[in-house]
Amino acid sequence: MQKMLGNKKAYWIFVFPALVIYLVMAFVPIAMSGYYSTMQWDGIGAKIFIGMENYINLLKNDAFLTSARNSLILAVASIVGQLIPALFFALVLARNIRGEKVYRTIYFIPVLLSTVVIGQLFLKIYNPDYGALNAILKSFGWQGQDWLGDKRFVLAASFFPIVWQYIGYHMLILYTGIKSVPAEIYEAAQIDGANERQMAFHVTIPLIKSTMKVSLTFAVIGSLKLFDLIWVLTKGGPLHASEVPSTLMYNSIFTRMEYGAGSAMAIFIVLECFIFYFLIEKFFQVENMTY
Repeated sequence: MQKMLGNKKAYWIFVFPALVIYLVMAFVPIAMSGYYSTMQWDGIGAKIFIGMENYINLLKNDAFLTSARNSLILAVASIVGQLIPALFFALVLARNIRGEKVYRTIYFIPVLLSTVVIGQLFLKIYNPDYGALNAILKSFGWQGQDWLGDKRFVLAASFFPIVWQYIGYHMLILYTGIKSVPAEIYEAAQIDGANERQMAFHVTIPLIKSTMKVSLTFAVIGSLKLFDLIWVLTKGGPLHASEVPSTLMYNSIFTRMEYGAGSAMAIFIVLECFIFYFLIEKFFQVENMTY
């Protein structure tokens, strides 16, 4: 066993199949999208090379600019609406409260549900005629709204179930990080007179920064490449008010048969995710240097 662990050839024997699959499933499609993004092509006829024209057209496309703005709004909403409540719940549950396992399971249930199921559930909740949300508002004497058909409300109405679904996911990640902090550190803080709030802000949070980085990365990157729940709820409507780059890309490729423009959007999503990943890495490197 020791000999095999010290053998670099053995590493390659086990890693190589997974590496090949990863390259084929990830980098080959990205490379193909990059190639198609330089073409004017309908997916059937001849390809015409047009260079960077598809990318230039994206910057002139109001629908695309709206979708990019919406994805950034969702990224911010995910940080505020997912990570802050998730951190609060994780801090509370990790203090060995009564019913800890029960609450942990309840918070995680939305993560286990299919996105399509959640989308259909909120379609019923938001329905302007018989939806539960309007029924509750009308019981208080307030006027009901067409939540998914009104440009004023559709963005918030679309983003709420997305943010709600993954609070439990991030809570569990942060909860695991908090549980890994040695109990002796908390005991020492208590001896020094620290209360629960001081231990949370000055002991727990600084010690789980690596876990918070993972959770922040998942939240932001997941928001930037979101597709399924927006598609189920609104398909990007009305008038692109809830559009995100992935839904616009899907419509461009499979509805309007604009493979070049759609591929340029795909490359934009990939680059956007990489940029935000490196920004998050840089942010935590700077934060670690301050301690």
